[in-house]
Amino acid sequence: MESKHVHEQIAAMRQSFFNEEVLNENFSQLEQLEGKDNPNFVEEVFTMYLRDSIAFLETIEEAMKTIPIDSIKMDSILHQLKGSSASVGANKVLKEVNKTRQVLGKGNLERTKASILELRKD
Repeated sequence: MESKHVHEQIAAMRQSFFNEEVLNENFSQLEQLEGKDNPNFVEEVFTMYLRDSIAFLETIEEAMKTIPIDSIKMDSILHQLKGSSASVGANKVLKEVNKTRQVLGKGNLERTKASILELRKD
């Protein structure tokens, strides 16, 4: 009985991630790839995504410390994070990366730093 309750809670939480646009349809497509032969596929993909995302953010933060700031390198790393986020359906992160790239493209370094801090929260 408790197992059913836990599954219902998980399903409700999952749905809330879609309702709040934290995740998008790409996540559902990942779930469809999971099967008997690879029952932990989504977990494995998301683990790699999170590990890579942390590394991307650390590299961006290091690039922000250089003088002058290497905007081209930062944009390239953000582009990689954008692609990874889109692939796994991490919609909220994807939107924040797009905002950060726009601010960076305008040369507003203070807002870029603030946006990167927001990415860390997401």
